[in-house]
Amino acid sequence: LGRLPSDLSGVACAPADIGVVLADGLSPTALMHHGVLLLEALIAELEGYTLAAPVIATQARVALGDHIAMRGQYTTLLVIIGERPGLSVADSLGIYLTHRPRPGCSDADRNCISNIHPPDGLGYREAARIAASLVAGARALGRSGVALKDTSRGGALEAGTGPAAEIR
Repeated sequence: LGRLPSDLSGVACAPADIGVVLADGLSPTALMHHGVLLLEALIAELEGYTLAAPVIATQARVALGDHIAMRGQYTTLLVIIGERPGLSVADSLGIYLTHRPRPGCSDADRNCISNIHPPDGLGYREAARIAASLVAGARALGRSGVALKDTSRGGALEAGTGPAAEIR
């Protein structure tokens, strides 16, 4: 059901600081409309890290990225995925960050930046900036997930204000 790979032969074993998977998830429309522009913003923000060649995965879910990351030997994984279409938004993306990904990771091992769909949702540059901050934090902490908090916007999260983004 999109969580296990049928064939990873196309994924090169090429160790990198960061691997990126572009997954259609529950909204292929979101990936089609926003995927490339979000990836470009991430590449600009992640300067200084080694980036693996992006992997495109169809009919995919977040957990598939763990298998891809193990094969590619990525230290940190970013899965850009189409989110479940909501009542008024059918083209929203999320970024799931997992530090030291491996098969069997749970949602508690990941951080999520969601509601990426400019102009009404989170913009590409802001999402990429938050992702880069979380990558740096995960590398410093040695893990991602519930132990890693987004501090890129100062007091915005504690006060419950800020852009229309949900970060889990």
